[in-house]
Amino acid sequence: MRIGDLAAKTGVSTRALRYYEEQGLLPAARTGGGQRFYPEAAVDRVGLIQDLFAAGLSSRSLSVLLPCVDAQEATDEAMTLLRTERDRIDRQIRELITTRDRLDQVIEECAGASPATCGHLVYPPVAQTVRA
Repeated sequence: MRIGDLAAKTGVSTRALRYYEEQGLLPAARTGGGQRFYPEAAVDRVGLIQDLFAAGLSSRSLSVLLPCVDAQEATDEAMTLLRTERDRIDRQIRELITTRDRLDQVIEECAGASPATCGHLVYPPVAQTVRA
């Protein structure tokens, strides 16, 4: 399929697909006229790339991981990278949970309140206003 068809099937822009190719993440065959041509399996490949980017992995990390996916063999480097990324995601999850819990507290404290009665609804918060 051509690049426009792949873009339509995946919802990814042609610009992004060209970037993936430039980074060595998405191989493309070329026609005699130089047009990119992708196999049907490229749809799944783009989905995987998108998932890994959404998880916060960089194109450099993907360039380490995708050859392992292709070879169906995990290298020590890839496993170390995966563990590091998992730990980073775990930290982000903990931080997001803390933020969500704080928002729940503000919502509970300010339910039905106005800025005059709830210091959380003004910036800077009333309790933290510095007076000279």
